[in-house]
Amino acid sequence: MANVSFLARMTVKEGREDEFMRLARELERQVHANEPDTLYYRFFRLRGPREFAVMESFKDEAAEELHMNTAYLQEIAPNLLDCMEGGDPPYTREYLDPME
Repeated sequence: MANVSFLARMTVKEGREDEFMRLARELERQVHANEPDTLYYRFFRLRGPREFAVMESFKDEAAEELHMNTAYLQEIAPNLLDCMEGGDPPYTREYLDPME
């Protein structure tokens, strides 16, 4: 199976940026420590007001599925999502496919 990569963009509610960044850093830490088949996982602050992104790349669909079902993601994600503005889901995801 091919790897799965995407960039997800989100806007954080006013006044919730510090909480969002704390949760994002904890999630990064957990992923890096526990998911060897996650090739890349990092949050970024964008240049627009309260705009952030996360870039994720997984070895394959099984690695993404494992990530989605970890206990720490299940614990952190609801609070992270609560910090975001917008609809359901409160982010946009852009898939990044290799040019092969």
